Amino acid sequence: MTAPLTEQAADRAEGRGPAVRLEAVSKMYGQGRTGLLALDEVSLDVGAGEFVCLLGASGCGKSTLLSLVAGLDRPTAGRIEADGGRVAMMFQEPALFPWLTVSANIEMALRAKGVTRAERRARAAEFLETVHLGGFGAKRPHELSGGMRQRVALARALAQDADVLLMDEPFGALDAMTRDLLHDELERIWRERNLSVLFVTHNVREAVRLGDRVVLLSSRPGRVVEDFPVTLERPRRTDSAEVAEQAGRITDRLREEVMRHGR
Repeated sequence: MTAPLTEQAADRAEGRGPAVRLEAVSKMYGQGRTGLLALDEVSLDVGAGEFVCLLGASGCGKSTLLSLVAGLDRPTAGRIEADGGRVAMMFQEPALFPWLTVSANIEMALRAKGVTRAERRARAAEFLETVHLGGFGAKRPHELSGGMRQRVALARALAQDADVLLMDEPFGALDAMTRDLLHDELERIWRERNLSVLFVTHNVREAVRLGDRVVLLSSRPGRVVEDFPVTLERPRRTDSAEVAEQAGRITDRLREEVMRHGR
């Protein structure tokens, strides 16, 4: 099931093809009777400049799907295309090197591309300004709050000059206020850079707050069971009545799917 782009996303795409396309993608771990089918013939498009959120019960294959798109693993069957664009991934934990400064952590992404030392420092400073951490480049990760460390992780992902940003529950461990502030930051950066985002979350309101679409996966094996367009005007608030209403409908559908599998 592949839904059309929302009007807002279509305007940003300007006639470009999908940034990410999955065609009948399946992933099996192991073989034979002991094998585990994590994903079963998943077909999904993420349009250029589109923000798509993935929802589903724990173990439905959301993180597996991101790993396949990122090239960290290979599908058992099916095809994945990223339209020739660069892909960066942001994990649940910041995964920063504790012995390096904030700036040096960001520079690691630039060093791999052969950027000179002077340019690395300048660009790292620019990325820190982008995530509102200007002046924190000399700090170590342990000197920052959880939200600030996630901002550094976001800056490091941006340093890869990616066209597609994959995000695996990046704000799940943060308090509600910090998460709300980072929603605003992420939306701003997404708009400014015209990124395509595939965002995994367990939080239905977060999905409606951020997404152009919310894609619901079934319990294991993961299949696309419904694709909800979100046409609410931006900017949105997580606690708004409109977000709550649509989140409620999606939650009801998610509950049906979980109960159908007896979980």
